[in-house]
Amino acid sequence: MQLIQTFERAKEASRELNLISDAQKSEILHLVADAIGQNKEALLEANARDLARMDRANPLYDRLLLDAKRLDTIASDMRHVAELPSPLGKTLCDRTLENGLHLRRVSVPFGVIGIVYEARPNVSFDVFALCFKSGNACVLKGGRDADDSNQAIIALIHDVLRQAGVNPSVVELLPATHEATAEMLNAVGYIDICIPRGGKRLIEFVRDNARVPVIETGAGVVNTYFDIEGDLTIGRLIVNNAKTRRVSVCNALDCLIIHQGRLSDLAELTAPLIISNVVIHADDEAYDALQGKYPAELLKHATDDSFGTEFMDYAMAIRTVPTVEAAIRHITQYGSGHSECIITENKATAAMFESQVDAACVYVNAPTSFTDGAQFGLGAEIGISTQKLGPRGPMGLDEITTYKWLIEGHGQTRA
Repeated sequence: MQLIQTFERAKEASRELNLISDAQKSEILHLVADAIGQNKEALLEANARDLARMDRANPLYDRLLLDAKRLDTIASDMRHVAELPSPLGKTLCDRTLENGLHLRRVSVPFGVIGIVYEARPNVSFDVFALCFKSGNACVLKGGRDADDSNQAIIALIHDVLRQAGVNPSVVELLPATHEATAEMLNAVGYIDICIPRGGKRLIEFVRDNARVPVIETGAGVVNTYFDIEGDLTIGRLIVNNAKTRRVSVCNALDCLIIHQGRLSDLAELTAPLIISNVVIHADDEAYDALQGKYPAELLKHATDDSFGTEFMDYAMAIRTVPTVEAAIRHITQYGSGHSECIITENKATAAMFESQVDAACVYVNAPTSFTDGAQFGLGAEIGISTQKLGPRGPMGLDEITTYKWLIEGHGQTRA
């Protein structure tokens, strides 16, 4: 399969984007948002064909699912992106040297951003909105599971772009094949940066095989520590929301770490989880504290594999620790650098946790379910970066720009 022409079209379209004003980009995003509302039936029919091919028990089913409410949210997020300030042309540094040279560092687009993702059709809309607003063309490589949905989404966007007189190749959808992924990862000179969104295996494959630069978005192995001085009332709310709001997303809770001095409260802390039939894989101390107080069919003994697992299901682990330092060591060993939380009323303990936990997002007395571009006021997100070089955490408009130096002189020469 030769996709070179597709990459060439995207590259050319990225240059044309430089000629479109921010006001025009915002207007077009509003038109796409309107089109989502006007074409719900067609989008849901395409999504239904994808869903029919997937087992409902598959953890990815919820990620694949579109419904009227989710489409409304997607359209709302797109309108939010449209109204955000342009990330382009910002002066990041401005100085004049002793020799009179005037230096400015100014934000500019990457050019063409490639996205490899799995069964999440909402990503097609989110990535287009963020890339278009930030002056980037995008090349999308979705998975087979969501191919009907993705084709319908890109067809809708292309229709709006054509009617607005904009080159539709500012967003291209590749075939849902492994060969297409390989071509994207080797499209040196066309793809300026590649961002994988999905599970651990996908991310590792992209990182290990790409010849183009990669921004790594990590799988979410998420922990919440309930401290000796944690508030039980808010703890119940936080644990339940982090675990059950949406179990298939990367910010969902995977392991509750509890101070051994609060084991007597563990049954009450986890009681709300019973409503959602959450399976608990508990270490010995936590198992003993829950035995007879949590449904036997939902309570299991933890194994070594229980910790460091991204469950993406109504399941989680529990680890008992003697100190906050032990909780931090557990997170260091098993966390993925995505999102971590502490529940405590002790400010000094909270400050220690914030300073010593190495993650993109660290929460105090709030659930990790807030790790999301829209929730952070970014309009949407292109992914959650867990790497330290470049952007980290939810990636919005600013995070998908780079910069260039502009130097103005008047005949200066270098000795």
